[in-house]
Amino acid sequence: QVQLVESGGDLVQAGGSLRLSCAGSGSRFIFSTMGWYRQAPGKQRELVADITTGGRTNYADSVKGRFTVSRDNAKNTVYLQMNSLKPEDTAVYYCAARTVVPTRVDYWGQGTQVTVSA
Repeated sequence: QVQLVESGGDLVQAGGSLRLSCAGSGSRFIFSTMGWYRQAPGKQRELVADITTGGRTNYADSVKGRFTVSRDNAKNTVYLQMNSLKPEDTAVYYCAARTVVPTRVDYWGQGTQVTVSA
């Protein structure tokens, strides 16, 4: 059974930094894409950033220049370094991973809370 276990969520002041980690396990196949989504109260879940096995990254406009996504393919782990945090970054952050072999399947972590105080 595939599991994604997140860690690193916390309460931080505006302007501060946090690093989220997500370790994947249980998959027979490599995660072609791993990344992070977030959901704030009353809002839809949105993509924050993702990264392919080849290192190609994709970021939401709202986090470009502040957040950096990276991964360790050997460990099936994805990271999100968040700098210059703003109160509007407050949300539950979800790790996501996708396999495309033999078919496309998306997996989700349980979520970790990030709260940025003004």
